[in-house]
Order: sequence, then structure tokens, then C-alpha cells
Amino acid sequence: MQNTAPPLLSNALSAHALPSYLQAEKLGPWGIYLQQIDRVTPYLGHLARWVETLKRPKRALIVDVPIELDNGTIAHFEGYRVQHNTSRGPGKGGVRFHQDVTLSEVMALSAWMSIKNAAVNVPYGGAKGGIRVDPKTLSHAELERLTRRYTSEIGIIIGPNKDIPAPDVNTNEQIMSWMMDTYSMNTGSTATGVVTGKPVDLGGSLGRREATGRGVFTVGVEAMRRSDMRVDGARVAVQGFGNVGGIAAKLFVEAGAKLVAVQDHSGSIFNSLGIDVPALLRHVQHTGGVADFAGAEVLAKDEFWGVDCEIMIPAALEGQIHAGNAAQIKAKLVIEGANGPTTPEADDILNDKGVLVLPDVIANAGGVTVSYFEWVQDFSSFFWSEDEINARLVRIMQEAFAGVWQVAQDHKVSLRTATFIIACQRILHAREMRGLYP
Repeated sequence: MQNTAPPLLSNALSAHALPSYLQAEKLGPWGIYLQQIDRVTPYLGHLARWVETLKRPKRALIVDVPIELDNGTIAHFEGYRVQHNTSRGPGKGGVRFHQDVTLSEVMALSAWMSIKNAAVNVPYGGAKGGIRVDPKTLSHAELERLTRRYTSEIGIIIGPNKDIPAPDVNTNEQIMSWMMDTYSMNTGSTATGVVTGKPVDLGGSLGRREATGRGVFTVGVEAMRRSDMRVDGARVAVQGFGNVGGIAAKLFVEAGAKLVAVQDHSGSIFNSLGIDVPALLRHVQHTGGVADFAGAEVLAKDEFWGVDCEIMIPAALEGQIHAGNAAQIKAKLVIEGANGPTTPEADDILNDKGVLVLPDVIANAGGVTVSYFEWVQDFSSFFWSEDEINARLVRIMQEAFAGVWQVAQDHKVSLRTATFIIACQRILHAREMRGLYP
């Protein structure tokens, strides 16, 4: 599909009215998001008058998170919670613990959550949070103290009807349990709906852990069906082998595909005959990474992107596919399991090569969709079976993708631009209908 949106000007970002706390020359992921909004603006019709709404987060909170370490010293960590847009409902988005977290990154992730939630039409706005920390350097007790203090600091803006955090990079069910308990203690009543991605015993939903990977698989199959590609025998390469990449790989292999390459923070591995996914999942759970897996050979880091395959799934961090490596990619289909893994420059290179890119804002929306199910179940105190949840997830993802595919065909644009068209129209229509207060 050809993207017929006007080309970006080299100085386009400098034309934006940037908040004083960002630097134009160091916009990071927020700059990528602004370029994506520029590309969709010509397709918004009369709603374009509201487009500046999308270029500013509604609320950005920066907090100091002090904790006492096990050795008795006091350490301070930088924490964030950004609510990009709440026109369609309360904020929704994950919390990541990573040493490279920045305000720009959290802003962009919150904005992509706005787009993602609107694309699959769940009644949420977009939000995101994070702490600038390498959690591997903390003990279990230190991690709990960090989580609880962070939750208390952002407690003024989160809540079941205000903003609902969820797991993201380096956070999990245990982190969500501590967040839920801390918020509940501070408010004086158990509030299971304040976070999603919790353990089932604390109001979590069946199927939540596998939901993002299942969504990646679902839209991938839908795209292949429309592109006359066969899943059976297709070779798959995956970057990141956690809940997203690992589950997506497992589902593709069960459908007849073959996993040939995997890359994560520990290294890269390759086996042209196919990697044993259950064995690799066990290895990763035991060792923390794919390195030293006996069922594959070592692959040089830079060679991963040039692996012979039909499907590539970047499911790690943002900015992984860029102008420097996009030309190496031989896959016919790229399914973005991570948030923002492909830069706009790489998008154009892949488009020119005829590579179909399934953007993150639709491909990895399975997680927030089942988070929505969890939130609904918490409010009603009535829980569904895993089969019901998976069936509802697949239906929503298929319907959302069908709409995106049709808009892409109608406007002759990429699937990313088509997803932004649908989502931005929904967000800005809600903004227009609500008006400005006061």
C-alpha cells in the first residue's frame, strides 16, 4: 500500500509548539508520535481544527520516589505518570521500570495508548507511567518499597474511574498487586479496579497474560489472509521473548509456522530448521534470556534483522527498526508487538520495499482489550471463563483490523496511517461533542 499523505518537511518538528520542558533537538519518542500525527492530519476533515489536542498531554506528573535501601542508605528515583487524553474515558496504560525511561518516552507511550484504545473502540483514554530504574539492581524488598512509594506519589491522579495502570516492561502481576494494595490502603477500601494485569486471585482476568501475544497472532493471521500469505510453513523471527513475543511465537508455531530466529537483551539465536518454542520458553523462564539455548546457534546481533523469514515480530522496545537496519529486513510482514518499534524513516523504507507493517496501535492492542475485560469484571464482581475472554478478544481484534484494512484501501495509505485516521477521528469527535469547559 502506498502512503499518499504529504511528505514530511525536514523542519516539521520545529514548527510544533513544544512544551517548555522538552527540547526540539532531543524530542525522542514524542517526536516520532508528532510525525505520525502530521501524517494523519490531512485525513481528519473538519476535525483537524482540534488536532492540537493530540499534540499536548492533558496531564504530566513527575515525582521523586525516595526509598531506604537494604543497606540503610536513601536512594531517589525519578517517576512519571502521563495522561495524554481522557475525552473517551479514564486514562489507561502500563507502568514500566527501566533505567532509560524518560518523560518524552512516557508521553509518547501515553499518546499511543490513546490511539490504541480508540482504534479497538474500548472506552479509555491514553496514559502511561514509569520509573527510571534498573529493577535487576534491587532486592525483592527494595522493589516492593519502590513500587509502593511510587503508587502513593501518583495516587492523586490514578483511580478506577480516573486512570488505571497495568504491567509493562519489567513490571508484572506482583507489581500490580503491590500497587492495588497501596492504593487501597491509602483510600481505605479495597479497589481491585485501580489496576489491571493482577493475579486472578486478586481480581485479575483469565487470559490477560497471553492477551497481547494472542492479539499479535490474530491480526497477523487476518493480514496474511488478505495478502494471500500462508501461515503454514511461514518462517518467523521474533525480537523479545516475554509475554508478547513468546506467546505470539507459540501461537504461530501451533498454527503451522516455524520460529527460526529470536533476539533479546541476552543475545540472538538462529535455527533454520525451527526452534523448539516450549523448550525455549522454559529456558528463558529459568535463565532470564535466550542466550546459551542448546537448540539453536548464536547469531550476531546485527544479523538478526537480515534473517530469511516471512514474518518479523519486534516485541521488545521502541525504535528498534530504524533507517540503519530497515533495508536489511527480508520479511514480507512486520507485526509490531512492542510500542513504537519502527521509526517513521524506517516505515517509509519498508513501504518502498513492499513490506506490510502491522502497527503497534492495532497489533498489540490485545493486552488493553483484555485489561478492559478485567476492569469490567472487577466492577461487576462477575468473572468470565477463559474461552469467553479469548473469543471476545478475537472478535474485537478481527473487527478492528477489518475496519483499519478498509480505510487503508479507501485512502491508499499504510495500515499505520489508517489506524491513526480511525482513532484520531474517534478521539477528536468526542472532544468536539464534549466541547471546552468552562
